[in-house]
Amino acid sequence: MEKKKHWENIYQTKELTEVSWYEPVPRTSLDFLKQYNIGFGAKIIDIGGGDSFFVDHLLKLGYSDITVLDISQQAISKAKKRLGNDASKVNWIVSDITDFKPGCKYDFWHDRAAFHFLTQDHDINSYLLSAKEGLSEQGILAIGTFSESGPSKCSGIEIKQYSEASLKGQFSSGFEMVNSFTTDHKTPFETVQNFTFGVFKSKQTK
Repeated sequence: MEKKKHWENIYQTKELTEVSWYEPVPRTSLDFLKQYNIGFGAKIIDIGGGDSFFVDHLLKLGYSDITVLDISQQAISKAKKRLGNDASKVNWIVSDITDFKPGCKYDFWHDRAAFHFLTQDHDINSYLLSAKEGLSEQGILAIGTFSESGPSKCSGIEIKQYSEASLKGQFSSGFEMVNSFTTDHKTPFETVQNFTFGVFKSKQTK
């Protein structure tokens, strides 16, 4: 409940452009759609999507099966208000990712900066279990976290930094890494945050 209260407060007291993750055009995330041939009928879930603009771009591109999950009702309410009538085209889930039990298999599991908030092993394991249960056989899972040269905190909360190697290791039990890289994100405050991205697919059992 403390986590939820923290995030509800953030979204109640800050404007969209007053948070470090503000990104009007999420280019890295959008590039994944082309690079991995994510079809317009694909089931997509955005973990910790909050009121980010990824969902706006997905709708504009013509994607029709979109789910946005966030711990904050306030964040989702803001996104719905911004989208207007288009909000009804999206499946919205208010949940802590560590409590999430996927009800279907997703073809593209997207997470830009939610996973790194999990610093306890049991929370990380809960996430990994949800991802294993929720990713389709040929699905793509894309995770973005702060890198080892990025911030150690976000919104006053300690995060877990990852290198490309440590992110690969974290997902090694059920996933195969197909790509990894680091990239800089420029915040609205003119600071730069370095991210590690990892792209995975399910390991095929033989």
